[in-house]
Formats: sequence, C-alpha cells, structure tokens
Amino acid sequence: MAVKIHSKAVVAKSAKLADKVKVGPFAVIGENVKIAAGTVIEAGAQVIGNTQVGKNCHIFPYAIIGSISQDLKYAGVKSYLVIGDNNTIREFVTINTGTEDGSQTVVGDGNHIMAYSHIAHDCAIGNENVFANCATLAGYVRVGDKSVIGGLAAVHQFCRVGSYAIVGGCSKVVQDIPPFSMCDGHPAVVCGLNAIGLKRAKFSNETVNDLKKAFKILFFENHTFAAASELVKEKVAQSSEVDQLIKFIASSKRGISK
Repeated sequence: MAVKIHSKAVVAKSAKLADKVKVGPFAVIGENVKIAAGTVIEAGAQVIGNTQVGKNCHIFPYAIIGSISQDLKYAGVKSYLVIGDNNTIREFVTINTGTEDGSQTVVGDGNHIMAYSHIAHDCAIGNENVFANCATLAGYVRVGDKSVIGGLAAVHQFCRVGSYAIVGGCSKVVQDIPPFSMCDGHPAVVCGLNAIGLKRAKFSNETVNDLKKAFKILFFENHTFAAASELVKEKVAQSSEVDQLIKFIASSKRGISK
C-alpha cells in the first residue's frame, strides 16, 4: 500500500515516508523527517525538525513532534528526536529535540502519551510507559519501562523514574523515583511498593514479597540508604529485581524520593 497524503496536508519534498503512512488534512511534515511504515499522522499534527518516527505509531490532531529545544542554551544547532515503534501520541502533545549539537531526545516503543503531555529536550523514555493527560517532563529526564506518570504530574530536570513505578496525579517530582514504587505528593515521596502493578505484569508472588521486604528496610525504617542497602543484601533473597532496585539507588545523583 502506497503512502496516503491528504491533498490539504503540507509535506516537504525531502521528507521520507515509508509504505502505508497516512497523513491527514492540514498536517505538516518537515523536510528532515523520516516516518516508518504504517504510521498515521492525524489532521493538524506537525512532525518537524530532525525527527525520526518508527513503525505503526499514531499521532493525533495538533500534536507537535520535533520542535526545537526550549532550553535557553539552545543555539540553533542540529539536534534530533528519535521515536520508536507502536507509540500512541495524543492531541496537543509536544516533544522537543535535543539541546547540544548532535544530541537527541529518545522515545522507545509502545508508549501511550496522552493529551497535552510534554517531553522536553534530551529526555530518554523507555518502552510501554503511560503518561496521563498533561504529564510534564523537564529536560534530561530518564524514564524506564512500563511506568505510569499521572495526569498533571511534573518531573524536574535530570530526575529519573524507574521501571514499573507509578507517580500519582498532580505530583511534584524533584528527586529520583525508585523502580517498582508508588509515589505521590508535593514533593513526591515513596508510598509503598507498586504491588498491584507488579502482579498485573505477572511478577511472581515470591518476587513481590521480596521487594516488599526490601522496600520496608529501604524506605520505612530509620536507616541511611547505604546502611539499608547492606541490610537488604543480608536479609532479603537476592534477585534481578532486588539488585535493580539497589543499583538504581546507588547510582542516584539527585537523591531518592523517600
């Protein structure tokens, strides 16, 4: 099936559109854009800048994908946005390119990004995350896989959100959110283990119970993180998930939400 471009769309001659791409009326596709097979660009959406969009994505009306960095340091250099496959990008979402020459913003595969959400310059987003309406990421934020960021939540620049974490709506995230956690508040703090999310993701009962023990020691007893991490190694059965949690905490530069 050939590319299907509405007669009222604006598509640059140098843009590269693969088979089965559909472009709706009044959509704008810029000159340095590459769009892979099966992706749909709805009416009024813009895909601009040095942007690459993967297969079978669905970009809804009035989203603006690939606009330049809003960082005041941006000096007109060539930076990029790379989006993977099977992403849903809803109405009025904005995603920016990187700030420095050659830098890039990256969005993985299978993410569901709801209306009015914003992903700023130089962010790196993993796979199968959900951003509820108006979720906002500042620059250089890192998000793992299969996390949920609630509506109107805002994540400070350079923060990380670990895999399988859930951030409550309207939260103010100013430090790293541990993997497997439920976090909420102003600023966001760890409320407990995301047990329901882990069970839905088919983690074993044994793994969930081990993580519960680790969370109790790390976040709800009166220890430093260094001391708590040693206690977890002594008292909790070791697994890849527990190891991931400990390594995430040890590698934090902004500090961990506690």
